[in-house]
Amino acid sequence: MAASNAHIEVCDLTAAYGTLVIQQDLNFTIERGKVFIVMGGSGCGKTTLLRHMVGLMRPNRGDVLYDGQSFWNCDDDDRQKMKRKFGVMYQGGALWSSMTLAENVGLALEQYTDLGASEIRDIASFKLALVGLAGFEDFHPPEISGGMRKRVGVARAMALDPEILFFDEPSAGLDPVSARRLDDLLLELRDSLGTTMVVVTHELPSILAIGDDSVFLDQDTRTMLATGKPTELLETTTDPRIRRFLTRGTG
Repeated sequence: MAASNAHIEVCDLTAAYGTLVIQQDLNFTIERGKVFIVMGGSGCGKTTLLRHMVGLMRPNRGDVLYDGQSFWNCDDDDRQKMKRKFGVMYQGGALWSSMTLAENVGLALEQYTDLGASEIRDIASFKLALVGLAGFEDFHPPEISGGMRKRVGVARAMALDPEILFFDEPSAGLDPVSARRLDDLLLELRDSLGTTMVVVTHELPSILAIGDDSVFLDQDTRTMLATGKPTELLETTTDPRIRRFLTRGTG
């Protein structure tokens, strides 16, 4: 039975490429309306886990539950319905350089709704305004900064009003000030919209600033070592691998 406030449950999940096991025996719960961090060193399988959670890869074993409903042990129609509740921001942004910012944000609305062009434009403008980019509708991605492109990625992920937002290394490549602004934006969206967020990152400042809960993946043992609020793990963990990660090797 699902926990009372569980939005997502990862159950006995093994992630692998063929016979190469990346992570195994993963079990954790993500509460509704929380920012959940998937953390660990490079190569530990953070993005692979995310791919299993959003439907890009089927796990070798185990399942993911959304509101108590199986994601991988259901028919394709039900799985597609669940995926419509997701918004995903990819690490590289994946914006179309030949399209304006409004067109990038509105693309999913064109594909998955019956809205007219003017309505799509209005919604795209509203989503861009939510991320602090009002007035930039007609700019193209190469004309704006990296931090602004990240914000466009967030706006596009929110286009269909998802219940869950997934982020793959959202702060990668940003300077510290831009990364902090993006962190603040995610917290504002969580507080104002109540959206559940799953954030894959190894950026320590972001982890400690925005994480309500987390799972720590380990490359050597190929499984999770701990779950919990990152700031609390920093204070209480006795595992030297987690402490090294959360103190940048100084603890």
